[in-house]
Amino acid sequence: MAAEAAAEIVREIAAVGAADLAAAAEPLRADCLRLARKVSLLSHLVAEVAEAGAGGGDADAADSWLGDLVRALQAARRFVELGRAPARPSRASDQDAVCNNVAVQFKFVTWQLQTVLARLPQSCFQISDEVQEEVDLVRAQLRREMEKKGDIDVNIFSKFHDILALHVSTVGSQSEQSHGQPDTPQMENLCNGHLELQNIIMLVSEISGVPKSDAERITSQLIEGLENMRVTDSKKPVSVSQSSDETKASPETHKKSDAVAIPEDFRCPISLELMRDPVIVSTGQTYERAFIQRWIDCGNRTCPKTQLKLQNITLTPNYVLRSLILQWCEEKGIEPPTRSKNDGAYLEVGGERVAIETLVRNLSSSSLDERKSAAAEIRSLAKKSTDNRILLAESGAISALVKLLSSKDLKTQEHAVTALLNLSIYDQNKELIVVAGAIVPIIQVLRKGGMEARENAAAAIFSLSLIDDNKITIGSTPGAIEALVELLQSGSPRGRKDAATALFNLCIYQANKVRAVRAGILAPLIQMLQDSSRNGAIDEALTILSVLVSHHECKIAIAKAHAIPFLIDLLRSSQARNKENAAAILLALCKKDAENLACIGRLGAQIPLTELSKTGTDRAKRKATSLLEHLSKLQVL
Repeated sequence: MAAEAAAEIVREIAAVGAADLAAAAEPLRADCLRLARKVSLLSHLVAEVAEAGAGGGDADAADSWLGDLVRALQAARRFVELGRAPARPSRASDQDAVCNNVAVQFKFVTWQLQTVLARLPQSCFQISDEVQEEVDLVRAQLRREMEKKGDIDVNIFSKFHDILALHVSTVGSQSEQSHGQPDTPQMENLCNGHLELQNIIMLVSEISGVPKSDAERITSQLIEGLENMRVTDSKKPVSVSQSSDETKASPETHKKSDAVAIPEDFRCPISLELMRDPVIVSTGQTYERAFIQRWIDCGNRTCPKTQLKLQNITLTPNYVLRSLILQWCEEKGIEPPTRSKNDGAYLEVGGERVAIETLVRNLSSSSLDERKSAAAEIRSLAKKSTDNRILLAESGAISALVKLLSSKDLKTQEHAVTALLNLSIYDQNKELIVVAGAIVPIIQVLRKGGMEARENAAAAIFSLSLIDDNKITIGSTPGAIEALVELLQSGSPRGRKDAATALFNLCIYQANKVRAVRAGILAPLIQMLQDSSRNGAIDEALTILSVLVSHHECKIAIAKAHAIPFLIDLLRSSQARNKENAAAILLALCKKDAENLACIGRLGAQIPLTELSKTGTDRAKRKATSLLEHLSKLQVL
């Protein structure tokens, strides 16, 4: 099934860590790591899609969307595989070209994933609110990644995608017909005038798994289409609706602003353009919000103008300068610059800002009902949009919500922790939430809150732990991993799934693996290996065990917990993916451990391993064959 294929690819990509990409050069290594983290957030989505099927809506629409999702994930997997391959030596003069090629392929992969997620047919699948929030998070992150990679026209991606869809059913026959034929003069002539476009299509085709002959045909068709559009468009007057958000102002306005000298203080130091939404950073310098936000999103923590370290990443609106710019525009007869969602800034909120600031003040009200009502409304607002998450954080909502985590009223506590979860969807808020001291009270909610609050506390820990530094902070917080293990063992189905996801992510960090084992994680994991009643339980347990077994102390503990018999049972009766993971864990347990190797021999693992070495996935075959070789050497001895 397509849903199972998607789930398998998500698991493969999510398992990729920094060690797997050690040989990759920058920026490929960083791009692969960020992509893997974002794809890991889709694990709950593909699980719910697989569980729900398409019974609630149009089966054809569901199948079509699943096909698109699998193709997008396959492209993402190919990109990550580029990072896992040994780096090729290149001359310094070639490095810029390599970086540009990586940027094109990364932008296409992120565009394709974002486009598929935007078309998620909710009527066809029973998608929970929590999972929809995760999907929204991934979409927002993917959009920001696209912005960082420069101004490649995504219309090229869209047209390529449409043409490729038409080729899917006929690509085999067309490839056979064209095999061995030289390129046509028409193709050669078109490409000579569109070398940059040809390069983009070839790079996108490579990451999409399209054969070179088909890529050339698609390139020819796309260029011809663009030529036809150019001829058609030249006969039409340009309308406002056809222009982008960046050029919605009239030509006269641009001419006027270009002709008039703009005061230096009104220009953004980064873009050197008239500022639309000036904001102040911690050094006191003012920048256009969109450009300084992108600077920060790229991981920079210095002021571009002064090169001083930013003490925080809060962006404070410079209302005085904004007012002066508007006044100057009016005096010069220039249309005031407008704020656009697409350039990273948000629209003028006016009364909305005032309303949000009032809500934030009510979080500290002496009235319990007012505090509860404000927390509930902020929970809802933070769920709706990135703009709201930014505005709520700027208005001081995070610190006020952290205080409410200690409320004796369980409903208020639930609203507060869920609001923080929703705010953490915006990456910059993750750091602010941790700095505000939220980890300890979130752990308290995880231990003693109502079940829904505990579920959302686990989800919040997962979201915050997507930042590597937070994995260390959360893991070293007393009681954090213990509380997650307790939820994994005795929580609701949703709570157990959230706990498993958070624990998996935390255990990517080596020290947390030992902490999890000492906290008793193996008992619920062994129980999950035997739980065939809950979809995904076995897979979740195997995924966590595959991370833990790489640590020597954890490896010893897994063997002592009598996991080996259950893993061998999975070789006989489980799904292909679970057989593969079980074989991989068994191999890790038996390497340089004759006692464990003898144990699997006594338990009759040879027969299912032999079968797996012939019929399993490629990875499963390798693991099974290696285990059989170890067993054979043991018998010789």
